Amino acid sequence: MSSKGMVRAIFLVVFAVWLMIWVMLPTKLYKNTWTPNLETTLNSTYFSGQAAFGCAYLHFQNKSTDSSNHSKRLGLDSATALLKRPVVVMAPLGIVSALELTFAAMFVALLIWSLANYLYVSFGNLHMHKEGEKIWEAKLRSVSLRLGYIGNICWAFLFFPVTRGSSVLPLIGLTSESSIKYHIWLGHLSNILFAAHTIGFIIYWAITNQMAEMVEWSKTWVSNVAGVIAIVIAMPMWVTSLPQFRRMKFELFFYTHHLYLLYIFFYVLHVGDAYFCMIFPGIFLFLIDRYLRFLQSRQRTALLSARILPCGLLELNFSKTPGLYYNPTSILFVNVPRISKLQWHPFTVSSNCNMEIDELSVVIKCQGSWSDKLYKELGSSLDRLQVSTEGPYGPTSSHFLRHECLVLVSGGSGITPFISIIREIIFQIQKPNFKVPRVIMICAFKNSADLAMLDLLLPISGTPPQISQIQLQIEAYITREEEQPMTETHKPLQTIWFKPSPLDSPISATLGPNNWLWLGAIISSSFLLFLLLLGIVTRYYIYPIDHNTEQIYHFSYRALWDMFLVCVCIFIVSSVVFLWCKKQNAREGNRIQNREIATPVTSQGVSPWFSGAELESLPHQSLVQATKVHFGSRPDFKKTLLDLKESDVGVLACGPRKMRHDVAKICASGLAQNLHFESISFTL
Repeated sequence: MSSKGMVRAIFLVVFAVWLMIWVMLPTKLYKNTWTPNLETTLNSTYFSGQAAFGCAYLHFQNKSTDSSNHSKRLGLDSATALLKRPVVVMAPLGIVSALELTFAAMFVALLIWSLANYLYVSFGNLHMHKEGEKIWEAKLRSVSLRLGYIGNICWAFLFFPVTRGSSVLPLIGLTSESSIKYHIWLGHLSNILFAAHTIGFIIYWAITNQMAEMVEWSKTWVSNVAGVIAIVIAMPMWVTSLPQFRRMKFELFFYTHHLYLLYIFFYVLHVGDAYFCMIFPGIFLFLIDRYLRFLQSRQRTALLSARILPCGLLELNFSKTPGLYYNPTSILFVNVPRISKLQWHPFTVSSNCNMEIDELSVVIKCQGSWSDKLYKELGSSLDRLQVSTEGPYGPTSSHFLRHECLVLVSGGSGITPFISIIREIIFQIQKPNFKVPRVIMICAFKNSADLAMLDLLLPISGTPPQISQIQLQIEAYITREEEQPMTETHKPLQTIWFKPSPLDSPISATLGPNNWLWLGAIISSSFLLFLLLLGIVTRYYIYPIDHNTEQIYHFSYRALWDMFLVCVCIFIVSSVVFLWCKKQNAREGNRIQNREIATPVTSQGVSPWFSGAELESLPHQSLVQATKVHFGSRPDFKKTLLDLKESDVGVLACGPRKMRHDVAKICASGLAQNLHFESISFTL
């Protein structure tokens, strides 16, 4: 077995052990026998080790990645293809594959199993908490308490999908971007359970005349008032995250969601240190990722140029270190303090790290207040713009190259993830004996001005003449115009170059070229340091109070110690490693900054998608010749997909939800067994 296979096998074993603990948690065996040994140590220790193993696996994968791996037509075996095929395509779930539905059913079964066992054990030994309390009242309290326990299971998994630099998700073929929907599902489910937990206790306290319990902060047990504060914080976060509210008031959703730190703080104070250890792995990995992202975002990024397209599309070109590697469809988070110091927005990376060694580009569509302000700023003759970035984040492999045929379906600005795919294929075609898939791109645009987005398929410079060897077919549909304009009436493409600043630095991997190894070192070292400090505090501070005096150490103080020590350990270890790697990155950055940079100028060009436009180069000629424009019509997805004869066809869709759902339904219909669907979107 290879080193990668061994690491992956260890991951699966550890993950199975961690899941087994959750399965056994509500049983009498766990309560009476396993609790002393597992509740505070083994579960979190195992999972932190799992995350470190994940880092090692990803490091080996990066080192062994070679184009020859992609040249092999690995395809998808029938069982895997069947599991990944969409089976549910509907709101509010979105596009759900058979594999996702299977795991969702297993997760729901775990929740039902846990609740049933909790109630079985509880009802079998029902405890009356007040003299004269009726049996149904005691059962109401028991049910309400156990609903909170079930909500804790959701919290155990809640933070994994939003850990952008996760070392766990790639092991199961996921990225943070594609896993956002799992965070949404778990968030809604946990809030429903916690709301029911709270309402149940309020009703119980009301009918038993114990409303004073709501503001009790017990020294020996859970703090009720901390739980009340936590649910009060959770409610606005939940309401503003609902799809209807989020679309209309995105900024309110964005700022409200940053209350999560307070929510975690009071939640942990409420459940105590024992349950905090149970949900610890997800929060621990998220906090490491969040702090590293904070450190990266404090640096100013060198913005080299910007291209302004007539359709309201922007391309920002940043400087990057040659050692930064990323795959197509990756995203970069961008912050422009001149517009908003707090807002970070994700944008698709359009460049290719193999073709554009020293540059990284993102594409932005002007369709919101933030992007509109950025468009105006760039049009105001700026010679310098301060920008900060986080990322890039994306898949760990270019898996799409394994298909015989690739169908890229986009609507409007949904074409942006496919720009990097086309550029990757342009790069790979230069290698001898490398067979790239046939590519069919189906683009739907509202107006003919949007055809200028196709200009971005080619990099600013360095496009090889071998592009003509790519089997590329572009079908562009203009839905709101019946015929082709006789002349180009839109503004020409404009390129703006910015002056360099000594305070700016090129984009680089947060922890350098060996990013995954350093991340594994941070995870394992900070966790071991946490265990060491926690052991010292417990043995020499908490233990003497509990055992050598008549006092009992405050229940909530234990949770405070846990949170404090976790944050201290993450801060110390991550800062040391980051600063060390920053020095290494600075050497490479200085070399890039010392190169000769062109004087800031503004250039303009004419889009070649209209009659009479002059084609300046062979690559542009090849691109235009591969493009067929349809006016006043919409694409017939069903006919196009079902007519494909290749045995392995990858279908990638990005754009409006209805369009993605329509394509997914065709792939899920069973009319063609050769279609393998993948949706690229942050929404359901």
